[in-house]
Amino acid sequence: MRLIAAVDQRINQEVRAGTLNAATYPVRGLEGSCAAVGLNLRPVDQLVSTYRNLGDALAKGSSLDALVAEIYGRLTGASKGKGGAMHLQDQSVGFVTSTGIVGSGIPIAVGLGVAAQLDGSDRVVVTTFGDGATSIGAFHESMNLASLWRLPVIFVCQNNQWGEHTPIAEYAASTDLAGRAAAYAMASARVDGFDPIATALEVRVAVERARRGEGPTFLEVVTYRLTGHSGVSDYSYVPKDALARALERDPVPTFRRRMVEQGVAPVAEIEEIDSQIAAEVDAAFSKALEEPFPPPSERFTDVFADERLVQGL
Repeated sequence: MRLIAAVDQRINQEVRAGTLNAATYPVRGLEGSCAAVGLNLRPVDQLVSTYRNLGDALAKGSSLDALVAEIYGRLTGASKGKGGAMHLQDQSVGFVTSTGIVGSGIPIAVGLGVAAQLDGSDRVVVTTFGDGATSIGAFHESMNLASLWRLPVIFVCQNNQWGEHTPIAEYAASTDLAGRAAAYAMASARVDGFDPIATALEVRVAVERARRGEGPTFLEVVTYRLTGHSGVSDYSYVPKDALARALERDPVPTFRRRMVEQGVAPVAEIEEIDSQIAAEVDAAFSKALEEPFPPPSERFTDVFADERLVQGL
């Protein structure tokens, strides 16, 4: 959680300073839910994320250096600098893809679930998405098919209660998103996303169910938008009182206090973790700036079109 928060904060600082030119989407408020998912998955398990993907990628175990280099568009990045911040991926740890279109990762995850089932493996597939994605057609089609075929897919709705700039009550007739799973005879749960322990326990139940071949689960992980929709966007439209209440439960500092108060870890140990993470983040950002950009020849690799068709681009 602390690593996710530190990298997220640094990215936003660099964007605002003009030293990083990238479309970025903050994950503040999602650190607990991302960590809870990553904690319960093996490297062979697969995860499909959204453009708000940083927390998912780090929690799944992706290389910090490779992710930061990718965000800067450098050749040593996870996608050789051609995916950028919105399209992070790391096949080596099962972080399959990030998609830039709302909800488009959901049917991809279902396809991966079909593959896992056909392979006869106990591989689990997780797809994360925002509350707004539950209103698109592909969401409902995917939920129905996953339940019908009892696929090992876990649908994790990161409900921050805002569909870009629209509050959930203004675009959804029913704000009980977990309740939608009943229409597809699918197991579901609604959990406090600001509580990483509670979230991790619910994810564990869903993962174990999927591994046993008992089908998919829909998890509504309730958080709140603690920043603007994108890295530099205004969020004065968010009601000040609601934001203030949510900030009081900001998951990283809240969990830090919880560990100290419950005697799980002394302050000195936590501060040592903070210092170590700060050093790792500084090193990753410094290293990324020294890496080369992709050469022009990279335009013709990692594409589906025949090279002859793209030579003129």
